[in-house]
Amino acid sequence: MKTYLPKVNLDQRKWHVIDANGAVLGRLAAQVADILRGKNKPIYTPHLDAGDFVVVINAAKVKVTGKKETDKKFMSYSGWKGGEKYATVEQVRAKAPERLITHAVRGMVPKNRLGRVLMTKLKVYKGDQHPHAAQTPDKLAPAN
Repeated sequence: MKTYLPKVNLDQRKWHVIDANGAVLGRLAAQVADILRGKNKPIYTPHLDAGDFVVVINAAKVKVTGKKETDKKFMSYSGWKGGEKYATVEQVRAKAPERLITHAVRGMVPKNRLGRVLMTKLKVYKGDQHPHAAQTPDKLAPAN
């Protein structure tokens, strides 16, 4: 018996909108990563891109638990000696709140070509407006 491979058509992809207002960052990122991979569908296959598009709005209002707002550090490296820069969640939220959600989701998708393709289907906006109304996205409630 041969392994069944589902036909993954671009026409089957749906769009989902998730409002991050008051949602916990890690739980939200896990939910988004599952939708991007297609784990919520019966045709899920680990090595294929069967997921949907996800639009996350109100990224600036996402919650983090505990003392992560001031204690958690994001590190970036320029490639030069001494080129390390650290920023707290508070600083990242002030400068580019979309990076909080993007960084969390990127850590939950595969670290290969498939993961890079999946990340192109994630759209994050800091406010409650998004330019994807023409795709008629479904509203999803964030995970508790």
